[in-house]
Amino acid sequence: MECKPKHMSAFALYQNAAAELSLREKKRSLQVSAKKKKLKENGVATAKSNKSAVNKKKSKKLVKSVTKGEHLERVKQAKPCEDNEEGTSLNTLLADLARVNNSRDRASKLFQWLIHPIPTKGFFRDTWEKKPILIRRQNPDYYRGLFSTAEFDRILREDDVQYGVNLDVTSYTNGKRETHNPPGRALPFTVWDFYSSGCSLRMLNPQAFSSTVWNFLSILQEHFGSMAGANVYLTPPGTQGFAPHYDDIEAFVVQLEGKKHWRVYSPRSEDEVLPVNSSPNFSQSEIGKPVLEVVLEAGDLLYFPRGFIHQGDCLPDAHSLHITVSSYQKNSWGDLLAKLVPAALGVAMEEDVEYRQGLPLDYLTYMGVQNSDKGDPRREKFLSRMGVLINKLAGYAPVDAAVDEKAKEFLHDCLPPALSPEEQASSVQGASTRWGNGRPLNVGAHIHSQTRVQIIRAGCARLCTDGEVIQLFYTTDNSRVYHKEELKSFEIKTEYADAVEFLIHSYPKFVSVQSVPCDSAEEKIALAELLFEKGIIRTAEPL
Repeated sequence: MECKPKHMSAFALYQNAAAELSLREKKRSLQVSAKKKKLKENGVATAKSNKSAVNKKKSKKLVKSVTKGEHLERVKQAKPCEDNEEGTSLNTLLADLARVNNSRDRASKLFQWLIHPIPTKGFFRDTWEKKPILIRRQNPDYYRGLFSTAEFDRILREDDVQYGVNLDVTSYTNGKRETHNPPGRALPFTVWDFYSSGCSLRMLNPQAFSSTVWNFLSILQEHFGSMAGANVYLTPPGTQGFAPHYDDIEAFVVQLEGKKHWRVYSPRSEDEVLPVNSSPNFSQSEIGKPVLEVVLEAGDLLYFPRGFIHQGDCLPDAHSLHITVSSYQKNSWGDLLAKLVPAALGVAMEEDVEYRQGLPLDYLTYMGVQNSDKGDPRREKFLSRMGVLINKLAGYAPVDAAVDEKAKEFLHDCLPPALSPEEQASSVQGASTRWGNGRPLNVGAHIHSQTRVQIIRAGCARLCTDGEVIQLFYTTDNSRVYHKEELKSFEIKTEYADAVEFLIHSYPKFVSVQSVPCDSAEEKIALAELLFEKGIIRTAEPL
């Protein structure tokens, strides 16, 4: 099948899609009303969903394990729920989380909602980086509000979506994966024509266009301590958009609309467990049998670690819209050591003469691959000396400095904080400075010694030093587009360093400017004004 536009049908498809969506919304509203009435009468949740013959057949082979469950978590059945915390709609949940003062607590609560009913501690102990897990919701509205086909359409109409940058058009037929991106802006007329011809659509950075996805990911990134990203996938009925492959991220597949048939396969060897990079496309003959085969329906969640091969295809009777939330890309011990070892070697060569002593004059005659089979006693002596130097290197390792380098990468990757109305009103974004009566009004932050301030997010700023200059790196001026802006930082006076540390470690408490450890009241206020202007702190009350 080739995904070529059929321009005669695009406008009709565009209109039909909107009409069908409206009809589904009305039907869903009637279903919800009927369900609430039934609950009121009976006092229990007894809703049952009608399953097609295809789904009944698929449910019988829900899980296929070739490793006796070694890589597979049992399927979790989330009971239908209405008015408890776990059954809260996403919009209500986000509004409630906005009133939680500690952003780390917000992140923990949001992640627990994402994977409910699995406890967070149990998930990271038993499942994270180890095996796939499937959560069946029996609640198609559980993730409603995160993203939708209606929002997909709105973004295409209102925003500058570029092929290859923000949107990919793909197909996978007869074992061949193809990308069909034309140049330029992706407009509904052509995009929906591609879709009607059987192409899948992948939106690469929905957080740049959707405020809800931005808010969702900006909260979750604090839970992971690593960038939280997302792609949205819209697949027509009866098609597949991507070849089997594995990724270099931890993947949470959130089914939003329709349904999709998934197959997940164990890593093929130890070398592919928790891989550093994503794989090329595989043929079906290269991947063996799946350890998990399931049809995801709206409200379901599928998690699998990096290195697990996967592929998804749509059944003939329904389209699929899902969002894959990802994290932990290049966030391994090895990635940290890649920064630490060169730094340790630099320190060792500066401070220890052993690392500066010359190599043996004749080492090229007995070392190297061409000499590796020689039984030369000089080889053992050489290797022994190398082992001593490597072991000794650990004593010169600037671990905190290497961690700060990783932290700076994370801060550069981060989304900027999505502020609640209360946070915005008490930050520089909500300051009352304006133009009026022919001149600027309310100029200046008007911070004084009794003003109470707080870092705006737990991880939004970090002090780092190269031994000479102290810099404060921060996320509040980041773009919602990945790495569109350079990493943001500014130099901090040495006498301000303790004060900035005090503010960071005081979070989530509000502290008075007077309590900040600077030498004078003027310096306390000057520092507070600087951090306020950068959006790094907010005040307890709007200025």
